[in-house]
Formats: sequence, C-alpha cells, structure tokens
Amino acid sequence: MASAQVRDVAARAGVSPATVSNALNHPEKVSRATYERVQKAIEELDYVRNDAARQLRQRRNRAVGMIVLDVANPFFAGVAQGAEDTLTELKRPLLLGNSGQARARELTHLRLFEEQRVSGILISPVGDVLPRLRRIKQRGTAVVIVDRKSGAGEFSSVSVDDLLGGQLAAEHLLAQGRRRIAVIGGPATIRQVSHRYAGAQRAAEEFGTGRAQVEFLDTGAMNIDAGRRGIRELLERGNRSRPDAVFATNDLVALGALQELTRSGVPVPDDVALVGYDDIEFAASATVPITSVRQPAVEMGARAAELLTAAIEDPQAPVQHPVFTPTLVPRESSQTT
Repeated sequence: MASAQVRDVAARAGVSPATVSNALNHPEKVSRATYERVQKAIEELDYVRNDAARQLRQRRNRAVGMIVLDVANPFFAGVAQGAEDTLTELKRPLLLGNSGQARARELTHLRLFEEQRVSGILISPVGDVLPRLRRIKQRGTAVVIVDRKSGAGEFSSVSVDDLLGGQLAAEHLLAQGRRRIAVIGGPATIRQVSHRYAGAQRAAEEFGTGRAQVEFLDTGAMNIDAGRRGIRELLERGNRSRPDAVFATNDLVALGALQELTRSGVPVPDDVALVGYDDIEFAASATVPITSVRQPAVEMGARAAELLTAAIEDPQAPVQHPVFTPTLVPRESSQTT
C-alpha cells in the first residue's frame, strides 16, 4: 500500500497542499478549524511527512547538536535533560556529543555536527574554541555556549557565577575553622575550574592576609579517579603539612576524595573537611553526605535551548548572557558535630 502524500491529506481535508504545509510547519497561519481538519485527515490517512526530504530542500537539519565536558557527570546529564525537554516541545531532536574534556574530541564533534547540517550547537567548551565557533556561525549554524560565559560576548551563553560559587565554598570552610584549603580538580585550562579556584582565593583574601592559605592541585581531570589521586598526593606530605580542608571543583572529584580519605583512615570532617560542587544526587547519599555548591542544571539547559532556538529562528536575535546564582548546601562532610 502506497504511503499517503500531502496532496492526499489536502483532498481529504478539503484544502490546498499549501494549507497542509502551513498547518504542519506554521500552524499560526491557519484557523483553528482548518488546523483540526488537517490533523484529522492526517490521522485517518496515517500520513507521515518526509522530514528528511523537507530538510534537504531547506539545506538545514532541524536537529540540534550538544557537546558536554563529561557525559558521565550527572550535572551535565541534568543540563542535557533540560535542553532536550525544551527542544522536544519544539520538535527539534538533540544529538549529544561528549568531549571527555579533550580538545581533539571536541573538534571532532563540531565537525560531525556541521556535516549533519544541524540548525544549532550547544557547547560547554574545553578550551578556547571561539575562532572555530565564529566560522561555524558565519556558515549559518547558531551557537550558544553552556556553563561558561562567552568571553567576547558575541555568542549567547548560559552560566553560573563560578567565582561566587568558589567563594561560598571557601567562606563556609573558613567559618568552620579551617585555615589550609586545597582546591583539587582540573585541568586548570577549563574556565569553570579556574574561576572556582579564584573565588576561593578571594574568600581567603577577604578573610585576612596570612590568616588562611588556599592552594590549587591540578589533577588533570574532573572525575572520581582524579579525586583519589589528588588526595593521595596531599597525604604523602604527612600530617603537619597536609591541608585541613579540601574544596573539590565538582562532586565526582569530591566523591573520589572521600573514598581515598576513608580508605586512608582520615576522618571526615574531623581531620579534613570536604566540599564539592554541582550538588549531584550522589553527593547527598554518600557515606558521609557531601557539602556542595548547587548549580541549577536542568534550568540552565532549558534556558540555553531557548536562546539557541531564538538564534536559529532569527540570526539577528539579541545576544543574551543569563548568569545563574549558585547556593551552598551544607552537609556532614564539612561540619563537625
């Protein structure tokens, strides 16, 4: 049995093929009664439009590409969920790529998305990818930067005030009487990492010159294993010179740090207080619930998708840079009873 065509739907609904096209692609251009007649005809004929052919004519895919730093991190899963929920309502598929914090993989995904002629790209960059993004935009693909503010301000972006987030973490540790704070995570080239460290430094400076120390230990990655490695390196210094607090630049690093501290017999928080970042679900359910700086992941993803959709529909849409405010969620890992 041959598949129904647009002309068949038009004949069944008693309208022109152009009206069927408007009902499918621009429903605001037809009356409610006409729209309902077209939809009824589509259901009766079991019509499925050839979206691939339509996109070929338009030379652009309705899909959106998204590149995240670490798909294994529940924070980025939340960001992707928020973006997908919003894009699904707009009938735009989401193609997800994971850079794994590697510049080469990031560039590979960008190339593949361009080859697929996606309408837009959401990206949480590893490093300075702005020159490549400029070329992509010039070729007609909309771009929105996620979890980092666009340095030159030329792309819309959605971010969290990571300077404030790092400051909140360090201020909390200082308020608990901690004076030697190690910030662990990395690589330092990731702007979120450098900003969170800078925020911790600012808290120590405001606390008073010489009264507290904040150091940075670059673990080269932001995962559980990196947290374990960072703690092993700190513990090798011996009891007298090791820090009395650790601020992990995300919760996966914090979970690895907690595992290694526990394995090494170092009480948390009695000997070493611990704070993470992102407030993923696992932070609250750890053996010692982890204090964390919360980011609104789902809301960030949804807002990024909205900005990207606006840029796709109107390349002259104003550039926007919404910045979300982080909050500290205190738990047992940083507070002695």
